[in-house]
Amino acid sequence: MRAGELAVVRGRLEEFASEVLVPLVRRDQREKGALYLRGLLLEGRRKSMQPMADRLGVDHQQLQQFMTSSTWRVEEVRARLAWRAVAAVRPQVWVVDDTGFPKDGRSSPGVARQYSGTLGKVGNCQIGVSVHAASDTASCPLSWRLFLPAAWDGPDAEARRRACKIPDTVHHRAKWQLALDMLDELDATGLRPAVLVADTGYGANADFRRGLEDRGRAYVLQVKAEMTAYREDAKPHQPAYGGLGPRPLPRYRTRPVSLREHVLAAGRGSGRTLSWRKGSKAAMSSHFVFLRVRIAGRRPRPSDDGTIPLVWLIAQWPEGEAEPVKYWISNLPAGIPAKDLVRLAKARWRIEHDYRELKTALGLDHFEGRSFTGWHRHVTLVTAAHLFLTEQRRNPKAPARA
Repeated sequence: MRAGELAVVRGRLEEFASEVLVPLVRRDQREKGALYLRGLLLEGRRKSMQPMADRLGVDHQQLQQFMTSSTWRVEEVRARLAWRAVAAVRPQVWVVDDTGFPKDGRSSPGVARQYSGTLGKVGNCQIGVSVHAASDTASCPLSWRLFLPAAWDGPDAEARRRACKIPDTVHHRAKWQLALDMLDELDATGLRPAVLVADTGYGANADFRRGLEDRGRAYVLQVKAEMTAYREDAKPHQPAYGGLGPRPLPRYRTRPVSLREHVLAAGRGSGRTLSWRKGSKAAMSSHFVFLRVRIAGRRPRPSDDGTIPLVWLIAQWPEGEAEPVKYWISNLPAGIPAKDLVRLAKARWRIEHDYRELKTALGLDHFEGRSFTGWHRHVTLVTAAHLFLTEQRRNPKAPARA
């Protein structure tokens, strides 16, 4: 925002800040938090502390102290933002995703040479895992975690961990585990997704799917064509008991085949063409095949008789393609309309808008501090700035209360 534009909504921003920063017990902390929010929203190429302080006309030490050494907990602020975001967005889905933060050197917390979808290659970067609330018209992050690669654990990493003030209780956890941690944290505040969606980085992970099922979460997850499954009509066989040792468990005698093979066997003609949302010029549509299958591989959860539950297999097979180009699985009920399955599977598109605005306009990846806590505070306040803009777009004429 230009200075004049920010001045127009200054009253609304102050009201917003006073509500979301309530957990900060000291008045000076709340004032610094509101100041940081103004700095993030003000137009400027860099949203690190020194450039923001220059634009705000304050000593950057004020912002640095607030972000790195001041005693306030990010969790309470994050919870208030999440509740407010859900109320504003009215999400149809929650989305799990991650994004890269390119970095020079090796001193920033969590930095390592690792694959980043942002870079499209292996590079020196941090990875942030996030959960977003999304509808067809709006979306907003609900929570963040900084991914710590395994290299940040162990004796060789002690000096770097101390320099970044990484708590002794924080260690390497896989991205899918961080995602489940965030879902549990949000659940503890009373927030649960209607449906959770994620790309193949999460959907192809059997432990992540099992974690969602253990928590009773409905999902539509993108997966790989090579994932194996049994046909809908496959039945487990109970081997005869020989009288010694434990009784053998029921098992399927047929060989599971890849999702690609299931869809190719059904044929493109078994599918239908469906639209899932309006694009800028025309409706977004493609051809989809829908099957019911029983996922094989690691960690399926069979019933007592050995039956693996049925799930939806959704395959996108555009005209002119020799085989499908994308696959999803879902544990949603058998009676759900096909168009709803497609709409949910395609809901991740909104998150790219989030990341673009969070980075290009609000400086999500501009934090230059070396503090683990500071990183989480920065992305939380960037999320607050993003939520403020989202609320203004959805209700631009709402006056601030006197």
